[in-house]
Amino acid sequence: MRKKSELPTKICPVCNRSFAWRKKWERDWENVIYCSDACRAAGKRQKTGQESA
Repeated sequence: MRKKSELPTKICPVCNRSFAWRKKWERDWENVIYCSDACRAAGKRQKTGQESA
C-alpha cells in the first residue's frame, strides 16, 4: 500500500487546492478535473457565465 504522500495529485481549477488520487477515480484519473461535486458545479456555472457575457 502506498503512503498518501506518494499518490499522484492535481490542482483544482476552481478552488486552486491540490487533491490526491482516489480509488474511485482509478479508471478515470486522466479525466478528473475537479476536487469535489461543489467545485464541478461552480466550474460549470463559471463556464456558462463566460459564454453569455
